[in-house]
Amino acid sequence: MSEATATAQGQVQSKTRPEPDAQGTVGWERPSYWPFIAPALTVVLAVIIFPWAYTIWMSLHEWKVGSPPTFVGLANYIRLPSDARFVESIGHTLVYTALSVVLPLMFGTLAAVIFHNKFPMRGLLRGLFILPMMATPVAIALVWTMMFHPQLGILNYLLSLVGIPAQLWVFHPDTVIPSLVLVETWQWSPLVMLIVLGGLAAIPSEPYESAQIDGATRWQTFRYISLPLIMPFLFIAGMIRMIDAVKSFDIIFAITQGGPGSASETINLYLYSVAFVYYDVGYASAIVVVFFALIVALAGALLRLRQTTHWNDTGGST
Repeated sequence: MSEATATAQGQVQSKTRPEPDAQGTVGWERPSYWPFIAPALTVVLAVIIFPWAYTIWMSLHEWKVGSPPTFVGLANYIRLPSDARFVESIGHTLVYTALSVVLPLMFGTLAAVIFHNKFPMRGLLRGLFILPMMATPVAIALVWTMMFHPQLGILNYLLSLVGIPAQLWVFHPDTVIPSLVLVETWQWSPLVMLIVLGGLAAIPSEPYESAQIDGATRWQTFRYISLPLIMPFLFIAGMIRMIDAVKSFDIIFAITQGGPGSASETINLYLYSVAFVYYDVGYASAIVVVFFALIVALAGALLRLRQTTHWNDTGGST
């Protein structure tokens, strides 16, 4: 290589090589990523942050449709504890949510244990079992409304076959919430079954073989092997069911519209009435904020329970 060529290459390298800074370190110029982040950030601000900020702003105003908003500060929030209908709706929501989580978890886990075993036509029966989860809520509500009819419904006919008197189901304040929970359990137990079934499929066969050699019964095998190992899946299913049940609207509204009276009126239905029946937008916005806080609190409680509950190898909680 000639001396002139080597000198030219050295000059090119010196131009492309970054110069050392004041501390003697060499650094490269970092590219800007903002052009790539800006579209996603704009969507997040427009779709999530702005609506929530606007909702909080509306909750601080007395605003009814047809009149301009008037700033009232926390007056809408102070009004909530004295609103008997709102307090009652919180109780209905908590009861409905608790039953709509516990019962699908129980029946879904039972179905998962059954369908985990091998038997003829298992695939077909699995497909039939998950059909309720695929139906639309309004269609489900119409079918169950006919089934709940005191005189013409098939449910009272089935009860009469075993000597049980006819029930009023969704037409009586004492039985309306359990009846609605029955619909919720029928529709969403298949979802829990699918989640738990995935957990059962992930368990290795060695613990079951050891339990069989030791003479463990089916209940002992489930209690001390299956249940501890599927607990993370049950928590996931419980979280999904809790968030879905606490904000349930379509099934309840289509079947009872919060009735009879206000016996099945949850926060979601009361919020709908305040916003779209009484057109009190400011007060409804305050209910939305409190409702969101309730959902976050319930989800946080479930996560806290998940973190503080540990299952040892014998299946006990510590």
